[in-house]
Amino acid sequence: MQKKSWMPIAIVIVIGLILGGLILTLEKPSSVVQLDEGEAQGDTGGHPKGPRGGKLFVEADFALELTIFEQGVPPQFRVYLYENGKALLPSAAKVTVTLSRLGVPAQLFKFTPEADYLLGDQVVEEPHSFDLAITAEHNDRTYRWGYSQVEARLEMTDATLRTIGVDILTAGPAVIRSTLKMPGEIVVNPNSIVQVVPRLPGIVAAVNFDAGQSVKRGDVLAVIESQMLADLQSQYLASQRRLVLAKTVYEREKQLWQEKISAKQDYLAAELAFNEARIASDLAAEKLRALGIRPEAGLHAKDLTRYEVRAPISGLIVTKTIALGAVLKDDIPIFTVADMSTVWTAVTVYPKDLSVVRTGQKTHVNAIAYDVEGDGVVTFITPLIGGQTRTATARVILENEDGRWHPGMFVSIELTADEVEVPVAVSAQAIQTFRDWTIVFGRYGNYFEARPLELGRSDGRMVEVLKGLAAGEQYASGNSFAIKADLEKAGASHDH
Repeated sequence: MQKKSWMPIAIVIVIGLILGGLILTLEKPSSVVQLDEGEAQGDTGGHPKGPRGGKLFVEADFALELTIFEQGVPPQFRVYLYENGKALLPSAAKVTVTLSRLGVPAQLFKFTPEADYLLGDQVVEEPHSFDLAITAEHNDRTYRWGYSQVEARLEMTDATLRTIGVDILTAGPAVIRSTLKMPGEIVVNPNSIVQVVPRLPGIVAAVNFDAGQSVKRGDVLAVIESQMLADLQSQYLASQRRLVLAKTVYEREKQLWQEKISAKQDYLAAELAFNEARIASDLAAEKLRALGIRPEAGLHAKDLTRYEVRAPISGLIVTKTIALGAVLKDDIPIFTVADMSTVWTAVTVYPKDLSVVRTGQKTHVNAIAYDVEGDGVVTFITPLIGGQTRTATARVILENEDGRWHPGMFVSIELTADEVEVPVAVSAQAIQTFRDWTIVFGRYGNYFEARPLELGRSDGRMVEVLKGLAAGEQYASGNSFAIKADLEKAGASHDH
């Protein structure tokens, strides 16, 4: 009797141990992401959790648990099967999942047996915001379930976008320019510098301009009183009078000869004298024209010594070496005038960059201490490296009709080292960091949703998109940070 009374107790203990082992096996941690990441923003499924922490879909005595696993691997769907509460082998059913997202084609996931679960054949891309259509075939019966969840998504109207200053752009092809930044300085174009020489010795009677002033071509820079000029002008006036006299004699002798009153010899002598007087007059006039004086405009006896030094070009007076009352020689420069319609940028090129810099390359020049910028091209690179500076110098010519560039300005030169056209690019201003993703906010109707991107080359203005956004998709730029702030305020969850 005593032996028989212990038998039920032993049976109960054995059954308890078996059940405890089963419970521990089913509840063993499995490193999965629960498929309820979107509950805070819109889990519309209302499905309970399964033993693996995923969403449990039940119909009659058959159940399917769907999880997203991403420990040490990209996110993947895993499916566990149950019947009457007991785990089934993964080969007991054929499962497919159709995943639909905003703005992209639907994905069809197929599953293959793997250990005690079915494994999806594609990566479940972030964000995990989608609609699911689940189909399972088990024992000649087909089961269907639907499920939706929302993550990293926000609704905004056009009026709200205008209020917060968000711009809507379209992803598409762009030219990415890799650039190189170098220092430089604005210098005078030496090809536009003109030395002003008086051409005549004399005493400075007036100085009308100073260094740093702008002049126009023909402006009187200075006035010199020159005895040599007086002599030249006197010679011209005398030659003019002799020419008039010689012409009168010639015409009289010609008429007398034609009337057979005088001999031909007298006529020829008068013609010779007239030609010599004309040559002498032309020579005296050319000497004055060589000095910039137009004798045909008329000369006045009281101004015979006055010599006006005029600006040969329009530009800036760079140097002045003349003073009132000074005695000048005829071969000493008294002004230096530079045409400032173009200037040079002397660019410092370090040896490591010499293989990148080439003539013809486009550049963008920014003044360091001024709000001045402009574009140009590299026209020359010195073939030698400076002995002290250990650098080469490149030349960039800038247009300066408006006079905004001044010699001595320090500038920063951004040189386009390479240009490549990419199929998809977005504005660099649109790039945001959200959680541990680099994203833009794609626009789909009135909704904005985070789109994690894989980025390529960038030039600071545009960024190449290798993965995550297709050409033609719209995205938020400008003040897109406001969308991120509102999304974070909304408390979007992501249970990793």
